[in-house]
Amino acid sequence: MAILWRTSALAQRHAEIGGELEDWNGMGTAWFYDHSPERAKADYEAIRTKAGLMDVSGLKKVHVVGEDAAYVIDRVTTRNVEKIMPGRSTYASILNAEGKFVDDCIIYRLSVNTWLVVHGTGAGMEQLTSVAAGKNCSVIFDDDMHDMSLQGPVAVDFLAKHIPGIRDLAYFGIMQTKLYGCPVMISRTGYTGERGYEIFCQAKHAVHLWDSILAEGKDMGIVPVQFSTLDLLRTESYLLFYPGDNSETYPFDDETCGDTLWELGLEFTVSPGKTGFIGAENHYASQGKERFKIYGVKLDGTTPADEGADLLQNGEKVGVVTFGMYSDINGHNVGIARMPVACASPSTKLTVRNGDGTEIAATAEEMPFYDQDKSIRTAKG
Repeated sequence: MAILWRTSALAQRHAEIGGELEDWNGMGTAWFYDHSPERAKADYEAIRTKAGLMDVSGLKKVHVVGEDAAYVIDRVTTRNVEKIMPGRSTYASILNAEGKFVDDCIIYRLSVNTWLVVHGTGAGMEQLTSVAAGKNCSVIFDDDMHDMSLQGPVAVDFLAKHIPGIRDLAYFGIMQTKLYGCPVMISRTGYTGERGYEIFCQAKHAVHLWDSILAEGKDMGIVPVQFSTLDLLRTESYLLFYPGDNSETYPFDDETCGDTLWELGLEFTVSPGKTGFIGAENHYASQGKERFKIYGVKLDGTTPADEGADLLQNGEKVGVVTFGMYSDINGHNVGIARMPVACASPSTKLTVRNGDGTEIAATAEEMPFYDQDKSIRTAKG
């Protein structure tokens, strides 16, 4: 049974539009406003064509403050944090001592010795707290800080009506400003593959901001979207979800859980030449020893792969599709899969077998399937 020890200030707003608050990261999260395929399709298309507003306050927000803050973050994460200037952020991985992936995060540098690390369901906060022990550094979990994600092509047009300079905010840039009279931090980040923004605010302002954005944005097509929409968006945008794509969910037959960055395709999150982070030696030693690869699949027809569908080659199970989706807009039927290294090359013939026994012809293909050159999410102006 899930233990909900965190509460979003927007919980009542979700309930009013049918939201079922299910556990994610200890917080009751609006996974669904309803379970209909029509709702899923509408929310997905809203973000791809207009914009959607989503409550992602279940992310853990951790302030790391003090003279040794940069050292602590540098030790815990795979990025060279000295390269991050105030007003910027970056995506990073967090490993255990074995060099296996245990969390991902976004590192925000707010000022010289003031940082914010936002992470998901893994061990990020525990790693930070452990390394900070005895250092001139404070690690402060902040559950008052709420996070709303406004994602989609009209998001910048909407925000530009209120925030001068928002069009100049670069990808992974951050801005301290106000919105509807409330102090906010806006970051050019998201989890959708679209041009989008995250709006960080105090809990006491969350409802006012939520209501105001939806009321004013209605004529622009801005709507509230359910949290499960992220699975559709991330699948075609090659954005992994811990532990949903990992061996914690799909364990090895004869090994303990834990995936390397080489297996997940996340080796780019290690700053070139960086050493000294937790698990570094084992990370580098694991290169070329991949037991599997995260790779894309394209399916024939319009029936998507089930979550956890079997992946077959020549009639034998060789892997699993962690999530699949079909898009009318983009005209593709795609999925993220765990498969043998030998299968992870374009056009390798495979078969997806859903839970009801239906078999669908498929091929292995490189990801992402949407915004392949990242020109949409990084657009300027």
